[in-house]
Amino acid sequence: MLVNIIDRVRLLFQKDKELYASLYSIIGFYPHNITYYKTALLHKSIRHRNNKGKPINNERLEFLGDAVLDCAVGDIVYRHFPGKREGFLTNTRSKLVQRETLNKLAKEMGICDLILSSGRSNTHNSYLGGNAFEALVGALYLDRGYNACMTFIQKRILAQMINIDKVAYREVNFKSKLIEWTQKNKVKLEFRLIKGGKDKDGNPVFSYQVLLESVCGCSGDGFSKKESQQKAAKDTLDKLKREPQFIDEVFKAKGERTKMEEEPVNDIPNTDESQTFMRISDTAVSDDVKHETAFRERVFSEKESAASEEREMVMDIDNVSDHDRENIIATAERIAFEEEHEE
Repeated sequence: MLVNIIDRVRLLFQKDKELYASLYSIIGFYPHNITYYKTALLHKSIRHRNNKGKPINNERLEFLGDAVLDCAVGDIVYRHFPGKREGFLTNTRSKLVQRETLNKLAKEMGICDLILSSGRSNTHNSYLGGNAFEALVGALYLDRGYNACMTFIQKRILAQMINIDKVAYREVNFKSKLIEWTQKNKVKLEFRLIKGGKDKDGNPVFSYQVLLESVCGCSGDGFSKKESQQKAAKDTLDKLKREPQFIDEVFKAKGERTKMEEEPVNDIPNTDESQTFMRISDTAVSDDVKHETAFRERVFSEKESAASEEREMVMDIDNVSDHDRENIIATAERIAFEEEHEE
């Protein structure tokens, strides 16, 4: 309490009274060394140089603030979600420190109003506020230390402006959502680069378009490939929800593609090297079974042949005389008697 009173009294005699007051409303502390904060709010588009001719801007403080922010937010997330696995913690931290979140915070807290930059860059570069936010954290770290940064993030950001639980369980990766939808529906997806280059201030710019089965979806512009593809994916998902005819067009194109890719399945040639020209009987014949030769002649044993001849004689009994018939009958009886006893 006493320190705050001293800082306020000292503020009455400072040259940058308005900047001191503005920074206090933002970070909750009065600066000890105002130079750090002035540098944090100085964009490179101003092209300011020191007495030695070296450029002065917030890029170095931005680098430092980014590292401090990752560490502090990681510490907070780790303690806030006990038992959660590494993947969940990493994803939550990424959501809290992503560029879009920092841009919104910088705008809501009034940081954007304090940035010194050319008007052209201020309206065009969407990273301006987020970069200044990180640089301000870097300045706070150099001016008051790590504990002051933790207090700023916990009491000023998470307690008043961001619900950490809602952020943790909110899905913001629209590209992953679109990829998941295409995989479930077996739809071919492509992110095509429409243009890439730099703007007038040397900032990289990209424009990507979503193609679903070669059907044009939405496009997105951004200062990185990731940002551009995220915007294109988000708008394409919204279009899939709003426009049923767009879905119909995509699945029609999918049907045409899959139909063209389907080819008739031909019979696979036989690779069997067996002697298929040999004729083999379906039924195996044993050596002691009666069979037919290639000349269609029956083969019998000697005894069977004699009996067969006598039977043939019996078959012609109607064509002989009475005397011969009696002899034939007697012979037949004898043969039958012999066969009966043989059995």
